[in-house]
Amino acid sequence: MDKIVIKDLTARGIIGLNDWEREKLQEIVMNITLFCDLSLVAKEDSIDHSVNYRTIAKALLAHAESSARFTVEALAEDLAAICLASAGVEEVTVRVEKPGALRFSTSVGVEIHRRRV
Repeated sequence: MDKIVIKDLTARGIIGLNDWEREKLQEIVMNITLFCDLSLVAKEDSIDHSVNYRTIAKALLAHAESSARFTVEALAEDLAAICLASAGVEEVTVRVEKPGALRFSTSVGVEIHRRRV
């Protein structure tokens, strides 16, 4: 299976359980791997049969900035569902990270993998 990789897509949104996390926007970093068949796109050298990763990225950013989820796990599930709703995406790996969420760490996050049902 081929992959389209969206790396370090960064949004600012409300995420977290603590009161201080709900009061101001935090950086949310998303890494997305879309699993799809790109052979026809490569063969024809045309985007007519490709996954539109720009549209997906815009939808992911909009959701991350507006959802105000309490957990990164819930946000990751939301983002996976958005990706799988896109034509041509058969599987997705979603990593969501909160930079600076834990002292002495660059970031904390989760990574999930989901398949189209």
